[in-house]
Parts: sequence; structure tokens; C-alpha cells
Amino acid sequence: MRLRLFHCALAILLLGFTRPSASLTIFRLGGENLPPPELDGPYEFVQLSWNEIEARRHGSAERLDFDPDFIRPQQLDPKVNLIPLIEDQSRQIFNLTWHGWVAPQQENFLMFDGDPETFYLGDGRFAVHGPPIKFTIFDFGAPLWLERIRFFPRSKHHTDRFMQRFRIGINDGDPLKDGTRELPVRRGDGFSDFDIAYQRTENTEAIVDVELPAVPVRRLLFEAYENTRGVWEIAELEIYGNGYVPFTSYVSNVIDLGGPASLGQLSWSGHIDAGAQVDLVMRSGVDDDPNTYWRTTFRGSERTRFDSKGTPLNLASYNKLQRGEQDGITHDTENWVFWSAPYDFGAGTGAMLGDGTRRYVQLRTDFTSTQTAGSQLDYVQFAVSIPPVASRALAEIVPVSVPPGQVTSFTYKLRPTIDSEDLGFDSIGIDTPTKAKSVDQVRISGVPVDFEVVAMGEAGFVVQIPRIDIQLTTELIEVDFQTEVFKFGTVFSGRLFDSQQPLEVPQSIAAGDADELADSNKLSVELVRFGERAIGSLTLDPPVFSPNDDGVNDAARISYDLLNLVGAVPVQVEIFDLSGRSLGVVWQEQAASGRFSVAWDGRDGDGALLPPGLYLVRVRVESDKAEDARQALLSLVY
Repeated sequence: MRLRLFHCALAILLLGFTRPSASLTIFRLGGENLPPPELDGPYEFVQLSWNEIEARRHGSAERLDFDPDFIRPQQLDPKVNLIPLIEDQSRQIFNLTWHGWVAPQQENFLMFDGDPETFYLGDGRFAVHGPPIKFTIFDFGAPLWLERIRFFPRSKHHTDRFMQRFRIGINDGDPLKDGTRELPVRRGDGFSDFDIAYQRTENTEAIVDVELPAVPVRRLLFEAYENTRGVWEIAELEIYGNGYVPFTSYVSNVIDLGGPASLGQLSWSGHIDAGAQVDLVMRSGVDDDPNTYWRTTFRGSERTRFDSKGTPLNLASYNKLQRGEQDGITHDTENWVFWSAPYDFGAGTGAMLGDGTRRYVQLRTDFTSTQTAGSQLDYVQFAVSIPPVASRALAEIVPVSVPPGQVTSFTYKLRPTIDSEDLGFDSIGIDTPTKAKSVDQVRISGVPVDFEVVAMGEAGFVVQIPRIDIQLTTELIEVDFQTEVFKFGTVFSGRLFDSQQPLEVPQSIAAGDADELADSNKLSVELVRFGERAIGSLTLDPPVFSPNDDGVNDAARISYDLLNLVGAVPVQVEIFDLSGRSLGVVWQEQAASGRFSVAWDGRDGDGALLPPGLYLVRVRVESDKAEDARQALLSLVY
């Protein structure tokens, strides 16, 4: 094998082949007044703007304030009437009479024009149009914190044209509540219902200023009745809100990286007030459209992804379909990974999602605010490498089923596909659930090769091997190592990189059929014989100890395995005497699956040294399945 590697290197020199130049590119969305990052090496910097949103590139934004350096939810000014904003943002103002929904007439807007001398005469017509009731519904397009509604007649008619009876209803826009609210209202296209927020049956005030409940409101119903004497008019009707818009979102355009790339770390900056929330997610793909578009054929329930001429639908052609032909949009599972889970916003960084090389990236941020608590996102930044180290890298692990908490020998099988423009690699990083006990052998095409473990950590290792480039494309690389597994479905993810290009982004490895002789085709490992217990084993070392400060066996190490837990759960180590009386909790923490240990110095929960004797050590876990506990005897002597 060493001779073959020598011949490959010699062939490269004779052909005048040069290694492709690496190209680190950093993209930043927002934060336009910040300087570019400072790195010890060349890179390309691409600045993107928050407000460059295009629907044709799948971008969108709702109720956000934009600045070159940040985005944040809009905040309503309690002194600003929202009615003009509804008109400016093409929101809907529906007027309902007994005859059904009609388009607002010009005179309807006289009570929204900001002129207190123009008016809408709403009474005196009911005998013509039907029963003595009239409705107006305001749709704000999204839930808002509405504070009050105010209306009045012209000043010269304060004494004779006030509204005697009215009712106000609210609807938060949640479709799951439709049909459960107090007040149903028939519309031309169906029904809408409202909770009654306020009603007055004997009003004599000309200027009415009603405070609304402190809940988000998507639609507001204003219901007026015929006066028992005289008529009413409205010179102006005003609606005021206060606080942050409760739910807003930002979806970036699909970002073209310029070619297949290795995805690196995502980083961001911003702040969140207590009570608010920011969910930042991303997805990546190999084409420029993350969606699949469907058309109904009107043949029963049949639908298709093609237009009537047999051409695959895209966003533009889908929008040209008749409304009845459009049959929905779904995620393109073939070419795009689905949205990631929300990143820990406080961490400020996280790994980008996407196995192998990806050319397109999209970001989404959902803001959840209270009336007084908001948030701000300054920028999102990420690094990619073009070209990647390999066009494709598939790997699988064997075995795929192992006993929990036992040292097991694994083989990581990797098959890279390297094109002439790819960088090639000489290092493999493999993630492990615990620190690997050993890395035993590396083989290329079945032949053992020299290797070096250049990093060994609690959650993985890095092994350096002879350089892999186009001359060794599609060769099978196998790494033998030993470690323990504590959780069902543990994934042994991996990365490839070039040790001579430390600034470049390592390339993630995708699960797949790397070795046709192996039946794994995946990088996840299952547990066998773990049952329903969350605690696998409990050991005490030494079982007899003497905390007398002589430097010998002054403490006992309590070790335990946690199995198949979903996230971190509460764990307690408690000491009991033989009568079953608790002497106190000597250790507690939040822990996930894995092996843990704690040293006990013979003191109770209050810090007092216990007398000689036998004691019961109990480890207790409150998991998502049930409470589990294990216990063992320990002898304390002097």
C-alpha cells in the first residue's frame, strides 16, 4: 500500500498536477456597519442585507423593523392610530350589512380619513337595508396587542348624534378556535366568530374611548345598532395598540454559495428581553428551490408535480395556475434537508445542517414577543469552503446494535468521491458518545496504513492518514476504534479536512452505502437489552473507604451509567442508613446519557462527617419514561 501511495504521488508530479487552491468564504446577513472578520489567512467576504427580500427567491418578512445593522419586531406606538397603517399595508376593512359582505364604499372611509368634519351616517338606513344592526370587521393581517378603540361624531353633533348601543368582539386568528367563540358572524365566504370584549347598551357619551383586553387580536368586530331616538354618526373611528407585535418572522432569500461547498459554523449576535423568544433555524439544499409544487388534475383526488404540458412545476408556474388548480406546496425532501431545530440563541454559534456538500442555504428567524418584551437580531454569519475536500463522502458504521455501556469494537467505513477540483484530505474526525478507549487500525482498500491520532477528546477523535486525493477516489477507508454507547440511536457523525488548510471548513460525512459487503448503510447505533431502565450500572470504588485524611482511600467514587435518555434529566445521589433514614443528598445535577462519577467524602447532606458503619448509596433519575433508581452498600471505616 505504501508503494502504491508513492506511485500515486509520483504520477501527480509527473503530470504537473497542482492541488486545488482552497477558498474560504464568509457570508454575513445584516450587521452591515461591522468590519469584516479578522482571520490569519485569505478569505472572501460576502455582505448580505436584511431588506433584500424577494418572493421569487423564497424570501419573506412580516412586521419587522429593518436597519442595516439589525431586524426586530415592530413596536406599536400607543399614540398612533392604526387605521392608516391598515390601509398602507393593504390590510382588509370589511363592512357587513344584512345583505352580506360588500366592498367598502367611498363614504365608509370618511370615518377613517383623519378629518373630524367628514362623517359616516350609519343610522337612519336600517329600515331600508334590513334589521337594525351593522357590522364592521378589521383584519390586521397578524395578531397585535390592541389597547383601545375610540370613535366620535362631529363636534357640533356631540349632543344628538352619539351611538347609543354598540358591541366589540375580538378574534386572535387561531383557526383551531374557530367555532368555539361566543359570537358567530356570517360572511359571504363562510363564518367568522369572536369573543365579546365589550358592549354598551345605554351610552350617552359622544366621545367613546374603550379599553380592550390585554390579549393579541387579529380581527376586531365593531357592531352598531340603530338608535332608539335620533341617528348616530361617526366622524372618526380610531384604533390604538401598544407593545411589540407578538409573532413576527423573517425568511431570507435562498442564498447561492456559488458552487458545492462544505458548510461550517453558523454564528449570530443579538439580544432577547426576558419573556421574549427568538427561534433561529436554517436549511440547505442542492438546487435553488426548497419546495415541491402540486397541481390537481380534477381526476378524483389525483395530483401531480407537473403542469398540463408535462413540465415540472416551479414557483413561477405554480403562481400562474388557476386558484382551483393549485393543490399545495410541500418541502422538497429529495434535494433539501428540512429546517433544523432552533439553535440555542444564547450560545451564539452552532453547526450548519446538511450532510455532504450543499450549494444553497436559507435562514429563518421567528420572533415571539410579549407586550413589553422584544428582541433584536443583529446579524447571522456563516463560513463555507469552495471547493470542498470531496464531492461526496459516504460512511456507515458496524456493528449497528450493541449492549449498553459496554466497550465495543466499531469499524467506521468511509468511501469518498473526489473530483479534480476538490481539495482532498488527510484527516478524519469521528464523533463518539464517550471518549474512545482506543483507535486500533486504519485501512485503505483493505491494507493497513500508518496513522496518527492527533486529537482525542471526550466526544470524539481525529485521526491523520496518508493524503487522499483524486488518485484514491472511491477507495474504501476503514477506521477501527473502541468506545461505549449509552443511548439508542447514537449517531457517529464525522468530518473530513486537510491539516494543511486549517482555515478551511471541514466537510460533513453523509450516511450511506460505503461498503456493499456491510448491511449497515447508516451511522446510528441501537442498543440491545437495555429494557426500560434509565440507570444501567452502579459501582463503588473502593467499596470500603476511610475518610481520615491520611491520603489513602479518603473518598469513594460513585460511578453510574445513564441509558437512553432524551436530553438532560435530574439526577440525585442520596445516602441512607440501614434503617432507611435519609442522611441527605450529596450530589445532584442535570445529566444526559453517558457514564458519570462523583466522589463522596463520607459527609451527610449538611456536611457533617458520618460515623463508621454500612451505608446505602442510592442514585435516582427522573426520566421522561419514569423514575428509576439503583442502590449499593458502602462501608465507612476509620
